[in-house]
Amino acid sequence: MIKNLVRGATTLCLALSPLALPTAAGAAPAAPAAAAQVLNLADAVGLVPVADESRTGYTRDKCKHWNAGLDPADGCNTRAEVLQAEAVESPAVAAGCKLSGGLWVSYYDEQEVNDPGRLDIDHMVTLAEAWDSK
Repeated sequence: MIKNLVRGATTLCLALSPLALPTAAGAAPAAPAAAAQVLNLADAVGLVPVADESRTGYTRDKCKHWNAGLDPADGCNTRAEVLQAEAVESPAVAAGCKLSGGLWVSYYDEQEVNDPGRLDIDHMVTLAEAWDSK
């Protein structure tokens, strides 16, 4: 959400248990699917594979930016919609969805920001880092 918050974020992907598929008539029943495993954060992070990173081929232009938002007619792109949804005190919305005022509070350090122009909500992990880690 806030520029100061996005540094060092880690994304985890956990695999779900496979679904049990119906068996054909006369075939032996399939073994039940394994129960979902619950891990604490430290153990889950330990399961994330480590690999070399490569920035080969990266350009920011390859990463699509803001879309038109939920209601393209209101002029608010996704960034503006997220800022409105995350505000502790709602910003004023002028023509063309120009936001002013409002208040946002950092989830991580409780820093208050009252200028939407100082907020960077687009990347929890920078595009280049995400590309490197693909």
